[in-house]
Amino acid sequence: MIVDAMRLLDYMQAQRLLSRYGIRSVDSKYVTSADDAASFAGGDAIVLKVISDKALHKASHGLVALNLNSEEKVRASYRALERKARGLSPYKVLAQRMVGKGIEIIVGGKTDPQFGKLLLIGLGGTYVETFKDFALRVCPIGRSEAQSMLSQLKSSKIIAPDDRAERMIMTLLENASRLFLENKMDELDLNPIILHDGTYDAVDLRMLFQ
Repeated sequence: MIVDAMRLLDYMQAQRLLSRYGIRSVDSKYVTSADDAASFAGGDAIVLKVISDKALHKASHGLVALNLNSEEKVRASYRALERKARGLSPYKVLAQRMVGKGIEIIVGGKTDPQFGKLLLIGLGGTYVETFKDFALRVCPIGRSEAQSMLSQLKSSKIIAPDDRAERMIMTLLENASRLFLENKMDELDLNPIILHDGTYDAVDLRMLFQ
């Protein structure tokens, strides 16, 4: 299925699209009440986020609650986020499983008027602006281009410390390139993707269509 739309793709739609291209993302669900959030958690630690076009930078608006590791915390945080989000309607509350500690990277795409679709990889989260350690290539990205992008990074040994991790990241880049090329997408932003326990999970997803 090829997506053709003039919009910022809804988070859960973006997650389903990632899945079709073999790109992992953290288990997520929209929740509509404190009971719903507690049921999703099922005793596990979760994150709650308010999703609204009126507040794209969720953390700076206090719209993210992390490491909710008890039913009481889940319920209290849901109610607190609801109060904060009253002026942001329409909005949704997204629940996500907590991902263990790991290395944060970014995989992103942009459309350049001269070169066409470009794919980027680098250290993610707050580090993307601090260290400016990233590699950029014109799509399509095959195995050799993916390997070249990784080797260009100063952080390559942090991101891919062994052959298995390197193969995993190269496959991620190839899949992200296909996703970006095969859909009428103007921007792609997977930041952060958390590398952990021999695998990865994309946590924040942003796909902007032409």
